[in-house]
Amino acid sequence: MKTFQQLAGPALRLLGIIAAIFFASGCKDTGYLDIDAAERPPLSAYISFVNARPIDAGLFFWTFTDKVTPTPVAINKASEYVPTVFGNVQINFTEGSNTSYKASYQFGNSATFTATGRPNGPIATFYHTVVAARTANNKADSLILFYDDLKAPASGKAKLRFINLSPGTGALNVVQKGKTLFNQVAYGRAANSALSGEALSAWSLGPFETVDAGTFNADYLDAATSTKVGTVSLQLEDGKIYTVFTRGLANAAPSFGTSVIEHPVK
Repeated sequence: MKTFQQLAGPALRLLGIIAAIFFASGCKDTGYLDIDAAERPPLSAYISFVNARPIDAGLFFWTFTDKVTPTPVAINKASEYVPTVFGNVQINFTEGSNTSYKASYQFGNSATFTATGRPNGPIATFYHTVVAARTANNKADSLILFYDDLKAPASGKAKLRFINLSPGTGALNVVQKGKTLFNQVAYGRAANSALSGEALSAWSLGPFETVDAGTFNADYLDAATSTKVGTVSLQLEDGKIYTVFTRGLANAAPSFGTSVIEHPVK
């Protein structure tokens, strides 16, 4: 009679052979594992920089000490999305050929969005808009960061984000044919933004609203007095994404108006 050891020995050897074959096939070269770490493309955040100051001077933008916009961003214009570092990032801007920072802000402490990290920093692989603006009383320079949801709108629709960036105007209402589209939009904020509570998310800081494509006409009203401050008339194309922001000064030069940025669909 064969003993248990005599029976188990061949079986264990067979299992060992099967395991070796399985391990070898599982470790088959996929092509990815051979890529040297130095050759892999680095993760980046992507930022479009906007010059929304009521001062006619081009701006260069920097992350820490790296200039990331190769040419100056003109007043009321935006740069292309440029790859940048992410997480805890110091963003600065300089004016013209001047090398002194006009404003500098340390955004975030995390590579992902968290309520405790706000105002959070750029997130890897995400798209963002960073705005150079004046403070509400127009006495200093500032920086504002928004996260950009660049998914395409539904057919026949456009996506629109409204930001109040005209110093001294106070909160604004955006009214279309007597109907308030955006209510109590404070200076430096995007319409319908949420900075706290259950609605808080990366997208809630600068939400895009889905609207009908076509002609967009609206009035700007002082939210406190209902006084008409200005008007806007835009052509919104089907499938496009826009940021619309007020600019200039209500009672001084440069005069109050509206600027439009078109974002790529991603």
